[in-house]
Amino acid sequence: MINERGQGDNVPLRGGGGRATAVLAYLGDAVFELLVRDMLVRENVPFKDIFRRAKGFVSAKAQSEMYHRIFPQLSPEEQAILKRGRNLHNLSRAKSANVTEYRHATGLETLFGHLHKNGEFSRLNEIFLMCVKPQQSGDTL
Repeated sequence: MINERGQGDNVPLRGGGGRATAVLAYLGDAVFELLVRDMLVRENVPFKDIFRRAKGFVSAKAQSEMYHRIFPQLSPEEQAILKRGRNLHNLSRAKSANVTEYRHATGLETLFGHLHKNGEFSRLNEIFLMCVKPQQSGDTL
């Protein structure tokens, strides 16, 4: 939960390894989607184009490309979180992505969930900008 200062509660996730990682990926999926929607609204993207533009950021294929783009710029701890999410054995996968792309996307979402959960909002925004910067000019992946 977020407190009045916009900080997470830092309560550890229950359940070991895979479950905790899956929960972070689940949370990160929502966080990333919200950041993309907020960015598009701030950019005054016409409503008729918002869904198409958002899809260019939140698809597994796009997130997989972001994973590779930002990986070298992350701390060793952040890289480990990406890898932990990537190695999660998912029960499902996106229809429009291969297994490798889907796993990389899950890794990215896990990092966003971790940063949000731990109240590291400044770093979360920094990494988000690294992810989307090449695309902000209207180009989509």
